[in-house]
Amino acid sequence: MKSLHDPASRTELLTRAKSLSPSSASRWGQLTAPAMLCHITDSLRMATGELPTRSKNSVLRHWPLKYLIVYLMPFPKGAPTAPELRARAPGEWDAEQANFSSAIERFAARDRGLPLPEHPAFGTLSARAWGVLGYRHLDHHLRQFGV
Repeated sequence: MKSLHDPASRTELLTRAKSLSPSSASRWGQLTAPAMLCHITDSLRMATGELPTRSKNSVLRHWPLKYLIVYLMPFPKGAPTAPELRARAPGEWDAEQANFSSAIERFAARDRGLPLPEHPAFGTLSARAWGVLGYRHLDHHLRQFGV
């Protein structure tokens, strides 16, 4: 299973993201390419604890739904997201690309033994679950733009 903890998986995502341009067209949803890049960067910042998010009381916090969504089920198009992950306006394209690259490497460099932030929808996640969910989330949005 691909994970942000795997160097080859990170390289794949970074290569795909670099093939985007600010004018890349979305196959679904309302995000522009710059807004999507900003969103996935902020999702990585959330996963490292750099961007605090407010927790939701959700059925998704409980097994088996949490397990199914984190590891198995395809991500639905148009699923709700934490408002903190849509709050920041994208900056200049090259800077956003650099921010994304830096955020993914900070996620990977984080000591897996340190306490992890709580996911707003899924609650407590293991380092393994954060890595898999992170990969799947980024993959979902890159596919949204055909890369």
